Amino acid sequence: MPDSPGTARPSSAPERLLLAARAAAPSYREVGATRGTRLPEGYTHLRRRVHLGHGPQVLARAGRFVLGWGCQLGTGFAVYPYAPVEEGATVLLRLALPGIRWPRLVIPCRVVWTVDEPDRIGFAYGTLPGHPERGEEAFTVSMDAAGEVWFEVSAFARLASWYARLGRPVSTLCQYLAIERYLASVVEAAATGAAAEATAEAVGHGSGTG
Repeated sequence: MPDSPGTARPSSAPERLLLAARAAAPSYREVGATRGTRLPEGYTHLRRRVHLGHGPQVLARAGRFVLGWGCQLGTGFAVYPYAPVEEGATVLLRLALPGIRWPRLVIPCRVVWTVDEPDRIGFAYGTLPGHPERGEEAFTVSMDAAGEVWFEVSAFARLASWYARLGRPVSTLCQYLAIERYLASVVEAAATGAAAEATAEAVGHGSGTG
């Protein structure tokens, strides 16, 4: 059927893939389950947490990084289309390999929940058809009652595609390495921001009159 008058056709493969992903339903039933403390049965579970520092400034700095797709970008993924995280948004994740404009492996995901509270910032995305896994992954920065700030990745997933199942040990290793890089990227962002703020404060004090 031809397009109706005034309807523009997608001009590139990424746009066509994105339109298809936006029209698709999540490839698993337990949408939003990472919001709670108990993950659903029938999946491989993963939880990893790392300490970032102390105080609201660390929370805010790390939260901005996470909501800007910093974990994914810092791990070598490109996010299409790029925009700060928003609940309901559909994106395509792809490996940003040098010299390859649009690699064959494209990972469609949908943001299923977000949180931006005084003591907790983060989001989760779930898989869509075409993703090599089925499940959900959450990225959360939180501050406890003592003011200590933590970053946690939690996920439940099972392999979906034939090539992921065929290479199960490799797929599992890749997931583990990605999680470790997520954690490292947030730690680095928090530390870099703290160093920049300390430098700015020192310069400000140094420029004052004695």
